[in-house]
Amino acid sequence: MVLIDDQDEYAKLVRGMNPPRVEIDNEISKIGTFIQVDSVNTHGTLLALVQVITDLNLVVRKAYFTADGDWFMDVFYVTDRDGEKVTDEATLNYIQTTLESDDCYYTEARDNSADIVPSESEEDSHQYSSIELTGTDRPGLLSEVCAVLSDVRCAVVSADLWTCNTRVAAVVQVADAATGVAISADPARVAEISRRLAHLLRSRSWCHATVAASVAEEPSLVAMHKERRLHQLMAADPESGVIEGDGAYLQPAPGTTPATVVEVTDCAQRGYTFVVVRCRDVPKLLFDTVCTITDAQYVVYHGNVSTEPDGVTAYQEYYVRNKAGLAATEPERLLLKRQLEAAVERRFADGIELEVRSGDRAGLLSDVTRIIRENGLTILRAGVKSQGGEAVDTFYVSDPMGLDYPVEPRTIDTIRAQIGEATLRVKKNPFADADQQQQQHDAAASVVGAIAFILGSVYKFYRPFQSLALVKLY
Repeated sequence: MVLIDDQDEYAKLVRGMNPPRVEIDNEISKIGTFIQVDSVNTHGTLLALVQVITDLNLVVRKAYFTADGDWFMDVFYVTDRDGEKVTDEATLNYIQTTLESDDCYYTEARDNSADIVPSESEEDSHQYSSIELTGTDRPGLLSEVCAVLSDVRCAVVSADLWTCNTRVAAVVQVADAATGVAISADPARVAEISRRLAHLLRSRSWCHATVAASVAEEPSLVAMHKERRLHQLMAADPESGVIEGDGAYLQPAPGTTPATVVEVTDCAQRGYTFVVVRCRDVPKLLFDTVCTITDAQYVVYHGNVSTEPDGVTAYQEYYVRNKAGLAATEPERLLLKRQLEAAVERRFADGIELEVRSGDRAGLLSDVTRIIRENGLTILRAGVKSQGGEAVDTFYVSDPMGLDYPVEPRTIDTIRAQIGEATLRVKKNPFADADQQQQQHDAAASVVGAIAFILGSVYKFYRPFQSLALVKLY
């Protein structure tokens, strides 16, 4: 049971007198679908709203936030991944219903409740146990983790893995392979899994297992958002959370992608801390920045988010204060700057994106990750989900030598042939444009070579007759 203090009870009373108002319109703007939310402001509310939108794989093209005392108004212009407005009635109804429900409010009290994590879907009667991992990254690590879980008869319900700066964090949800229920009923089994995984991750790495419960039985329990938890795990890791330095490690090569700039300055005249983030525009970037600001115990009072005219650079600005209503000190500003730089860096999943769709079966994830490892590729990021008898696994892979070494097409063909019954799609290949340009260059060179050969042959044929041109006619 989640305990609500007197302040939360007062907030509930205020909200009961002023329920949230959600307006959705597709005619107001050409940028995207217009979503406006007016409600009582509580710590974590903005993050909850952004989380609802991004979890639907919608892209926030533009947004602004403003708070006046205990009341806030947030406006979002969203599209789908193809840049089109959201027209699906089921999706629009879900947004309307969810943003008007209590689940989007008073999130702080729920997040600080017990270490019990329920299923994400109320329709899913199967329970699962959540395993959290952090450690030093190395090629084949995910394959080894999956092999251990398969060996102890655990089926992977879902998994998310991030890597950054040679460190790795993962949240893996597992159930008993035979019964499909959580493994928490056997403490000895949980301890054995924790011991084996901790040994696998070696020194200064740790493994933590939590118990699962059914949403239907305990409605007050709300699962920690996995991507938020991954941010927290990597930020808590002393070797990957906050990078020392001024952010130069985020600078790309000249003429490639926009440089990442994070500025945190004092706005003394208004008593705020002013935050500016300018970087490459990627999906869920807004979630990453708002999540970092919220977990750093700051409140967003005003904000503006947009994509700059070049279409590839995102610009975000926030006026924030800490929970006590004060601006950040100089050391706190430096810490927040580094936290935001690290959060932005973690979102950039470069490499080739592979999607594997297949009928779910025991050991599938272990087999797929083993095939990727045996073909000499390393996994930079992974998202695994199994539902309704179908498994959808997404991997960002690269050459172990780094992103400067492109993955050969024949390697992908070999992986596709070895996976067998599954369907493998290459959804993102950053080297495709370079390969295409190289092919065009080679083709142009071939044409030029052919023309030069023809002209040379004509010249050789014509050369014996050049002397005749020197004879003058009188």
